[in-house]
Amino acid sequence: MSLRLYKKEKLCSVTAINSLFDIRQRGVTPQQGALIAYPLRMVWNANQNRTKPSGIQFLISIPKKKIRHAVKRVAMRRRVREAYRLNRHLVTLPQSIPALDIAFIYVSDQTSNSARIHASMVKLLQRANDQINQTGNNTNPGPQ
Repeated sequence: MSLRLYKKEKLCSVTAINSLFDIRQRGVTPQQGALIAYPLRMVWNANQNRTKPSGIQFLISIPKKKIRHAVKRVAMRRRVREAYRLNRHLVTLPQSIPALDIAFIYVSDQTSNSARIHASMVKLLQRANDQINQTGNNTNPGPQ
């Protein structure tokens, strides 16, 4: 398996991003959900509208309100991207979900080291995989 991130894995579609953050549709199902493992929050949505089933697409958001300096925001974005790149194999899609959109939002107001981001990324991806494939102990998990 290649560890390279390709352009097709990045979420760029405005309509897909808007549907990802649409509060009216937000719920916790295998099709969509949200998890938090400090300092990251993960939001996902099954994209049924994508013409080509291209698997998982993701975006990373480091709010300017939390991290004021651009240099630190870029460093945090690189750390989150690297953690995702190394651990994206932890999420597998069932046949019922052809495409999945994921957003990683940095929620801390201070920078974190790579080890902490890596640990929270692993935790998020494992918990999300359990919910997406419904293999967790609880079939209807609440918000976490």
